[in-house]
Amino acid sequence: MNTIGRSWMRFCFLALLLAGTYVLLRARDREELLPAHDSLRNFPLILGDWQGRDLPISADTLQVLGPGDFLARDYFDLSKHEGANLFIAFFPSQRQGDTIHSPKNCLPGAGWVPAESTRIWLDGQSGRKIEVNRYLLEKDDQRALVLYWYQAHGNVTPSEYRAKYHLIADAIVMNRSDGALIRIATLLRNGDSPADAERNAVRFARLVLPILDKYIPR
Repeated sequence: MNTIGRSWMRFCFLALLLAGTYVLLRARDREELLPAHDSLRNFPLILGDWQGRDLPISADTLQVLGPGDFLARDYFDLSKHEGANLFIAFFPSQRQGDTIHSPKNCLPGAGWVPAESTRIWLDGQSGRKIEVNRYLLEKDDQRALVLYWYQAHGNVTPSEYRAKYHLIADAIVMNRSDGALIRIATLLRNGDSPADAERNAVRFARLVLPILDKYIPR
């Protein structure tokens, strides 16, 4: 099967999955059982040697995202002259069609073009390894490295298909449809290699991962 055929099959599969998710979630009208959790507005401004600075999220972006709790923040490690951008989108409910938007759709719309895409493993909590997406992006003369993943109810996955599967299964079993997208991005400075940027992003991710459960309930 050629590339176009495989892409078309993946599109059809995802479209059917999204349609099934929407019908199933709308059909269940019981109040969801969302555990207590902290708001992202209380996410630490200081993580190790990194100091954070909140970024505004435009009204248009918030309208596209829909109801949820969102964090957009730049962090800087002045001792190493390095920076990272952290974006977290937490949706308390995805029953009304307000599902998580894939960065694969949003980033090209902002002018970023993927140059490389793969997956890497990070050290999660309790010695558990988690797999995340790794993208190298280009825009004009800029380059950025992005790590992102989906997280809900203690499950972490790089796959939007698997995230939708967990959404359906947990809506049935747990009566919950909450979930989150976590994205870490770092710009490549002059002389930086993608490997340098990856090390920077991974070093920052190690500080973020242990505290996510406080804001994204298991």
